[in-house]
Amino acid sequence: MQRYFIEESAVENNNIIITGDDAHHIAKVMRMKHGQEIICCYNQKTALCIIDEITNEFVKATVVKWVEESNELPIEVTIASGLPKGDKLELIIQKGTELGAKAFLPFQASRSIVKWDTKKGSKKVERWTKIAKEAAEQSHRSAIPTIETPVSFKQLLHLSKEYDTCIVAYEEDAKQGEKANFVKTLESLPLGARLLIVFGPEGGWCEEEIQLLREHKFVSCSLGPRILRTETAPLYVLSAVSYYFELMG
Repeated sequence: MQRYFIEESAVENNNIIITGDDAHHIAKVMRMKHGQEIICCYNQKTALCIIDEITNEFVKATVVKWVEESNELPIEVTIASGLPKGDKLELIIQKGTELGAKAFLPFQASRSIVKWDTKKGSKKVERWTKIAKEAAEQSHRSAIPTIETPVSFKQLLHLSKEYDTCIVAYEEDAKQGEKANFVKTLESLPLGARLLIVFGPEGGWCEEEIQLLREHKFVSCSLGPRILRTETAPLYVLSAVSYYFELMG
């Protein structure tokens, strides 16, 4: 069944008015008809709805019932990625959304090949947000992850104070055989905790950055004996978090 995220303003009593791209998707792409069912989500609330009316401007649906769901990870995971080149961040956002990330926070690392262009930045963030929305709908999430505008490394350090626990994935730890810190961190987290996990760009971390992260209470850890690409490591971590909190329990 098709799922759509809507604004709270679209809901009035038991009626929902869907406009924009979603209305076009229902009418022109899916070619849905009066009487068909869809799922609408807002503010982590989920409703089973029946389509009442389809026009060129909007789709009107009636709420049949509110559905209880628990599709979100038991902890809130923010993925902070050193700006990678090409479309790697799009992949991280799409697949990371499917795997349950709460938010994505790109940042400018010293070895980031890509330099953030603030003039063109708003369009990129808009595209990333659309990718997250579509991935959340496809994977039956109850909420769309937040996509933050890229920040500097200094700003990243400042923002880390807002989280309960912070981790930095560091390949040198993997080379030295460290394998306990990630598991110990997961074991220490209560349900509902806010976890920030930071990944370097393709060029890796410089020693000064690692030192500053450690000074700001980041736990340095490996992700196993193999060295993962910058777009693979976040997906590994989210999968591990899901396994630990959702399958082991």
